[in-house]
Amino acid sequence: ALIGNRNRFTFCCHFMIRQQKNLEGYVGFASLPNQVYRKSVKRGFEFTLMVVGESGLGKSTLINSLFLTDLYSGEYPGPSHRIKKTVQVEQSKVLMKEGGVQLLLTIVDTPGFGDAVDNSNCWQPVIDHIDSKFEDYLNSESRVNRRQMPDSRVHCCLYFIAPSGHGLKPLDIEFMKRLHEKVNVIPLIAKADTLTPEECQQFKKQIMREILEHKIKIYEFPETDDEEENKIVKKIKDRLPLAVVGSNTIIEVNSKKVRGRQYPWGVAEVENGDHCDFTLLRNMLIRTHMQDLKDVTNNVHYENYRSRKLAAVTCNGIDNNKTKGQLTKVDTVEGMSPLAQMEEERREHVTKMKKMEMEMEQVFEMKVKEKIQKLKDSEAELQRRHEQMKKNLEAQHKELEERRRQFEDDRSTWETQQRILEQQKMTLEKNKKKGKIF
Repeated sequence: ALIGNRNRFTFCCHFMIRQQKNLEGYVGFASLPNQVYRKSVKRGFEFTLMVVGESGLGKSTLINSLFLTDLYSGEYPGPSHRIKKTVQVEQSKVLMKEGGVQLLLTIVDTPGFGDAVDNSNCWQPVIDHIDSKFEDYLNSESRVNRRQMPDSRVHCCLYFIAPSGHGLKPLDIEFMKRLHEKVNVIPLIAKADTLTPEECQQFKKQIMREILEHKIKIYEFPETDDEEENKIVKKIKDRLPLAVVGSNTIIEVNSKKVRGRQYPWGVAEVENGDHCDFTLLRNMLIRTHMQDLKDVTNNVHYENYRSRKLAAVTCNGIDNNKTKGQLTKVDTVEGMSPLAQMEEERREHVTKMKKMEMEMEQVFEMKVKEKIQKLKDSEAELQRRHEQMKKNLEAQHKELEERRRQFEDDRSTWETQQRILEQQKMTLEKNKKKGKIF
């Protein structure tokens, strides 16, 4: 048993020395990406996709084709198959898993968009929805507890253009101009199989000319130092707006099963790059640029909204985001002199600043209380550990005292035995000497 313990002790010593040498030779921060990856996978990902366009352009079919899911089915039909046609925003959520990674996909559609005789301000519900999600995220950032902040902001807007071959409609231009500074807009030519390849190319060029002419800002693909990524980005830019075809029907072509649409003249394959740009759109959304869409939403569109919102608070108490027709208290008073107006604005500003100060004080007091409670808990824990260590030391001291007393008793007994042995030895030697004499 002693030999086994000694061998184990020797092995542990060698292992600790080897580990110490390994730590000295390798710092280990190269594993940080793995740590971030594991944390991100554990938390999961969120992505919100908005689809906008007239009814009958295949929006629901394209979404089902993109994510290979029955988001729109018999129980939950697409916007084109519903009875009500009022312009309102509806959300659908689906949790998808792939390779151990979870993605909470939110699809935002607008039933009835562009279907009315008078489409004035039909984009307002969409703008209100996007701003409301920005407002929810801003409120989440302002809370004391910011550990759980669900990101429901719209990260991408797929705008479907009817395959008319005559360029953009006034509604298309007005909608994209209203939303291009709030969300990443990607224009799509819906039902591209209704156009010949030559007509589709001419239609694309005409749309891009009108987008540049009206200074519409569509989603800008990032440029990187990687040549392969730049080639992919250039390929997508050259084919904008993307011409897409959606279908979940499986058709057999040349003993091969493909997804497509059957026509008398042949089959329009969804995943064939020569027939449409569906694969480019799918790869761009899911494989290559999903995170960049989220980053642009957070760093550009959300920051612009946040700066406007905060600037409105400090602009003499007047909210710049108020729509036309909503007048402030100063505007409703007629015959008020400029000095009286300035005084009224000053009072409103002072009132708002006092309210903000009170809110900040409440937040500060809450944080101070939380900090004091944490300190008290830490102090109680330290006191408990101190008492425990003190008890352990006292027990060890008693044990050492007991062992010392036992040692003293053993030593006294041993010394007594030694003295007796010495006396016996001396007695024997004397007896031997007497025996020699006699």
